[in-house]
Amino acid sequence: MEVSFGKEIESLRLGAGDTFHGEGILAITKALLQSGVAYVGGYQGAPVSHLLDVMVQAKPYMDELGVHVEACANEASAAAMLGASIHYPLRGAVTWKSIVGTNVASDALSNLSSPGVKGGALIVVGEDYGEGASVIQERTQAYALKSSMCLIDPRPDLGVMVKMVEHGFRLSEASNMPCILELRIRACHVRGSFEAKDNLAPAISTRALMENPAGFDYMKLAHPPVTFRQEKLKGDERIPAARRYIADNQLNDLLPGKHADLGIVVQGGLYNSLIRSLQQLGLANAFGESDIPLLVLNVTYPLVPQQVADFCMGKRAVLVVEEGQPEYIEQDIATLLRRRDIQTPLHGKDLLPAAGEYSVEVVSAGLLSFWDRYRPVRAEPTPVRAEPVEAQQPFDKLRANGESARAWLTGNRERRAAVAALLDKPLPNRPPSFCIGCPERPVFSAIKLAQQDVGPVHIAADIGCHAFGTFEPFSMGHSILGYGMSLASRAGVSPMMQRRTLSIMGDGGFWHNGLLTGVQSALFNNDDAVLLIFKNGYSSATGTQELISTPGSGDEPMTSERMKSQTHTNTTIESTLQGLGVQWLRTVHTYRVEQMRETLKEAFTSDFNGLKVIVAEGECQLERQRRIKPWIASLLKKGKRVVRVKYGVDEDVCNGDHACIRLSGCPTLTIKDNPDPLKVDPVAVVIDGCVGCGLCGENAHAATLCPSFYRAEVIQNARWHERLVAAARLAVVNVLRPSERSQ
Repeated sequence: MEVSFGKEIESLRLGAGDTFHGEGILAITKALLQSGVAYVGGYQGAPVSHLLDVMVQAKPYMDELGVHVEACANEASAAAMLGASIHYPLRGAVTWKSIVGTNVASDALSNLSSPGVKGGALIVVGEDYGEGASVIQERTQAYALKSSMCLIDPRPDLGVMVKMVEHGFRLSEASNMPCILELRIRACHVRGSFEAKDNLAPAISTRALMENPAGFDYMKLAHPPVTFRQEKLKGDERIPAARRYIADNQLNDLLPGKHADLGIVVQGGLYNSLIRSLQQLGLANAFGESDIPLLVLNVTYPLVPQQVADFCMGKRAVLVVEEGQPEYIEQDIATLLRRRDIQTPLHGKDLLPAAGEYSVEVVSAGLLSFWDRYRPVRAEPTPVRAEPVEAQQPFDKLRANGESARAWLTGNRERRAAVAALLDKPLPNRPPSFCIGCPERPVFSAIKLAQQDVGPVHIAADIGCHAFGTFEPFSMGHSILGYGMSLASRAGVSPMMQRRTLSIMGDGGFWHNGLLTGVQSALFNNDDAVLLIFKNGYSSATGTQELISTPGSGDEPMTSERMKSQTHTNTTIESTLQGLGVQWLRTVHTYRVEQMRETLKEAFTSDFNGLKVIVAEGECQLERQRRIKPWIASLLKKGKRVVRVKYGVDEDVCNGDHACIRLSGCPTLTIKDNPDPLKVDPVAVVIDGCVGCGLCGENAHAATLCPSFYRAEVIQNARWHERLVAAARLAVVNVLRPSERSQ
């Protein structure tokens, strides 16, 4: 029912003398165990969620080590776990996805950073930028600055990443500051190897319990008046201690180059992109050795003033390669240089884009401008190390023609333009869409139909798979303000509207944040609003992790009937809502479009003044297919009868209106040329890939469309009488079918 990490779990057991091979995020997971971590928690979100997923599935091995692993309800509860490191020498690590997760956790992080930590505290954050990101484009650096937390941005090399995890705990303990380790998507997926070490069982663990709690210490509370003293400690003791540790252990990499009068300061996470860009300009060789000296900041906060000053002193210019905005590092370096009266010209965002992902092409453009301005007058640089003839050829061409690098960048743009010119017209937009058979798609069809009767309503959307409803053909949603925040976000709108508002959230968002920030607030304030909860059984937006309301959880047995069903009897959400005081509550199967439309209309027009909740129940189709496919395969292997439902369109009946497509947007419901030469409009067709959810037929019924849809049953390992009936039917059809001559 879920992704298995069996192979990854085995790699966690590697010890001294073994070589680890794998992805970056798994290397981080191994490094935590090598560092003696005592507890791990977090909230899932790609791709750092693999850290948590692997450890959750490796619970037997975690129990052997005495490591406590917890899948938290949200990022705030994960950050709160680190409170264990305030009083006790426990090393703890938590993880979540990017800035939006840190936003949720910010209150807990602030209250953690103020008293500081005794045991090492490490926060692994997935830092997202550019086209690979699925969230707002902000930086974790701001939180490190405002709350005085160390920020580690390791060079994307498995050995370096593992080393920085180990040093991260020590740095945290040396400075009493929590440490954030940020990983871009590419760093999580980068592959490599490193020499493993033995895992360390923590001294205090689930297998070695503490006898007594720590004594009361008011200085460890984030509460006035001691918070004033704690804030002073940050500048007087903690940051200086962190700087000493960074310098003494050489956590930042100082890489020499032949052009000693120039320099580049780069975030560790951007090192690979920078080296590739330098290679394109002929300023680095195939071994990654740069002609321009580099200061690679594996720790981007705090900076070590003397290290930065020594690097910049006497240079004609220094370029800061820093992704995202504002340019925190560039400003910090400028301040450090100015206070020491170092007049080295400093460049950064004046040559590089202010925002967005720093791809190789983007960095190359900025480097080219920097090189054109400060290139030496003497001969062009030569390779630092002798290379094969094949590797030298592109660099020889660049040195022979000073414009080659610029031509490389221009050529990329010209190639794109040439491809565009070959197209008769621009390619149509392909917005993201629901999966085939997704149980959430029919609900948006029902909302569309309901609004035809009650009028347009304000819809507060939310983060999750259901956010695809903001795209065509539904185009629904007026706001998305955070995971599980939809009901809370409409609080200022509801009193201003004559018609009731609709808030949409998933069961993952409900447990994450919606129950507390939305439902209890709406009940407390007696708000008259409508809440629609998608109960698909999983936290699907973050990777289909299980919830307290997941099918088969609790005391619900996984019977043969359950295997076939698209719903489940787990009523945890309904029971919770009723226990909290929700009086108007309806549960509707998502694929019943007509019933869902009538329930929505009832909610919008009911005389009941208060919170009205509709639970749209239908299991995530991806998880359902993962669940039933092995089961069906086992039945077929045993020779047992299996029935599969398939839907289609009668081409003779379809009139080419295509209202069915506009109402569902299912990828398997598309068009093809009309087989009737006297008709010009293309007809609808259901292509391979249909999972038999029945939405097309439900929409045709609910919207009173043409009766062109049919339902067929495909039977495998049919019984003898079924085969006999099928043969008779086929014979009759062949007799009634017009011959080619009559046509």
